[in-house]
Amino acid sequence: MAEDVLDRARNAVKDRADLPGMSLMQHLEELRNRILWALAYLLVGVIIAYCFHNRIIDFLQKPLLDIGQQMTMTHPTDALNLQIKASIVVGAILASPFILYQIWLFISPGMYAHEKKYVWPFMFTTIGLFLAGAWFGYRWVLPGAMKVLILEMGHNLNHMITIEDYTGFFLAVILGLGATFEMPILIFFLSLFGIVNAQFLLKHFRYAVLAIFLIAAIICPTPDPIGMCLFATPMLVLYFLGVFVAYFVHADTDARARWRMIGWAILAVAAIAAALWFVKPLHAHDAIIHFIQHTSRKR
Repeated sequence: MAEDVLDRARNAVKDRADLPGMSLMQHLEELRNRILWALAYLLVGVIIAYCFHNRIIDFLQKPLLDIGQQMTMTHPTDALNLQIKASIVVGAILASPFILYQIWLFISPGMYAHEKKYVWPFMFTTIGLFLAGAWFGYRWVLPGAMKVLILEMGHNLNHMITIEDYTGFFLAVILGLGATFEMPILIFFLSLFGIVNAQFLLKHFRYAVLAIFLIAAIICPTPDPIGMCLFATPMLVLYFLGVFVAYFVHADTDARARWRMIGWAILAVAAIAAALWFVKPLHAHDAIIHFIQHTSRKR
């Protein structure tokens, strides 16, 4: 499997060697310009986020407040560090469309003309998937993890949750799931460059399942196998979505039109489901927590 992937990668590099290129100094100059523009956008995003840092901190602390807990200062500069860290993270999210566009401008010279039309779908899909993963972590994983880890496992202990520990845990869950939800984008580029295709992904599906559950076990904040399955399930769905993307990249024109209609139908159903979700939020994670408690008591 590994040798097959390496061979495909070598062939992809050889195929693109004939594209009009730039010298090393031109590449470095282009890289410098893109980094400067990205830093400028990041700075603007951080300034805007800092103007709302109180609301951001309330939003960050809400999963903890919902169970009657609160972050604790252990150093005089903890509050200032929290404001700066929260502003940088939110500012990076606000600036992400512009930073992604700079990344695209840097890699676009190494792409064919017909591949460059994916710039806007790439940007919107990348941001949308990251926000979906972050929302999944904030709405489902964090509340459940707080209840299990603090109220259940630590019910007979005194709780002193420091700002540094909680923000590190919060960012690990949110950013980890946000990055995990980018799997279809990764598969898209691997497929676009000819490294993988839909048949290859389906053929090695069992290895993907093993890798997904290993990743879920690492990033899952609770030691229970049900929590690991909650992490792995959306990743498996995203893997099959990546298979669909890989097929779409290599399909002919008629097949692309059919799959495009199917894709829009799926997006419409997902949008309706999301709207219903926001109008009337469900609390399935409470049922999951009760199930975990029940099984742990039986043991």
